[in-house]
Amino acid sequence: MIGALLIAAGLIEMVAGSLRREARPFAMAAGGVTALAGLLFILNPQTHFFPIVVPIIGWLVVRSLIIAAGSRECSGSVRTWMALSAGMDLALAVLLTAGLSISTIVISIFGPTPELVASFAWVLAASFVVNGLMLLEVASCHGEAASG
Repeated sequence: MIGALLIAAGLIEMVAGSLRREARPFAMAAGGVTALAGLLFILNPQTHFFPIVVPIIGWLVVRSLIIAAGSRECSGSVRTWMALSAGMDLALAVLLTAGLSISTIVISIFGPTPELVASFAWVLAASFVVNGLMLLEVASCHGEAASG
């Protein structure tokens, strides 16, 4: 399930990136890294989460570096949202690397959940939400530029 979601998100991000004028190669590369992470999940299905945490940390770090580099080619609110997306991915990678228990929030909201599953879900959800908001801002700015 996680692999399929990452592949779908990566493909959507690659298509959205291909439509951009600014930072096109960076946006498409970020989508490609996400799809690759999903492919790793599908090709290496494991029942334990511990071996999976390292590729997720790698995915988050590489993706944050790509988006941060791409944000330098943008301006205004798009640059801000790209920086927020890159920052969120990097912060999540640091949290996972440090082994901090971010699952406490999930457990307090949704009740008892295996700690590692809750941490993992929280990381993916936070990354997807911030990236989705960034893509909506990019679309909004490009729509305004085309109409005006």
